[in-house]
Amino acid sequence: MIYTKSGAEALDGLYVKDYPQYNKKHWCSDIFGPRYSHAKAPGPQALMVDMEPGEVVHPHFHGTTQFQLFPAGSGTLGRKNEPIQSLMVQFKDHHTAYGPITAGPNGLSFISLRVFTGASAPVYLHDPDFREKLKPSKRRNWLSPRVELSTVSILRHREEAKWEPLWDPATIDDEMNARILRLGAGQTVAGPDPKRAAGYYVFVVNGSMDHGGMDLGLWSMVVVEPTEVQFEITAGPKGLEALVLEFPLAYE
Repeated sequence: MIYTKSGAEALDGLYVKDYPQYNKKHWCSDIFGPRYSHAKAPGPQALMVDMEPGEVVHPHFHGTTQFQLFPAGSGTLGRKNEPIQSLMVQFKDHHTAYGPITAGPNGLSFISLRVFTGASAPVYLHDPDFREKLKPSKRRNWLSPRVELSTVSILRHREEAKWEPLWDPATIDDEMNARILRLGAGQTVAGPDPKRAAGYYVFVVNGSMDHGGMDLGLWSMVVVEPTEVQFEITAGPKGLEALVLEFPLAYE
């Protein structure tokens, strides 16, 4: 199956989420599936969070593999305060701890993408029984370099499709793959073979994507499940830059 959500619809869905136990709040949008779950169910999960300035998300892990995008704002990640800028991408294997995430003075947006609904509820490292919930995993917690986007003119008039890996392919020994695709106006390319991995997201970061007659703009996304035979990626009238994020088969 193929799932589609426009960026405008995702942003319109933002609501305030209070965390009285931490004396904080932030804004959320539940894009696909439930916000968090404890069991397997059909369909992907995706959520968006706008953090307040200075807000901290405490170290934790999830039972499902995910990509996490940082498309706006700034902040730091981990105990070493690794800088986060827009646009950066994080990949985390299931049962792999990360954090804290600390928002900068103008806030920080992140979008969590999971290719299926599973045991995604966060398990915080300050919980006394967190070790009982850990399972074997590759334990990858990778943050990409900052992804640079094209200017309006360069994007629109690009003559050839360009695929750029976010991480060195030589360091990856499974089906995981993360690339940015750059297309000129109206260009079309074949997406990855859906059956090669556990499915993938196409996430618009510049320009727009033409899908079924819809012009999907900034922060729009399409999920391609491995039940599909093929998927074509087509740029809109101003060109397209999109993250194409493939999930490994061992995703839980």
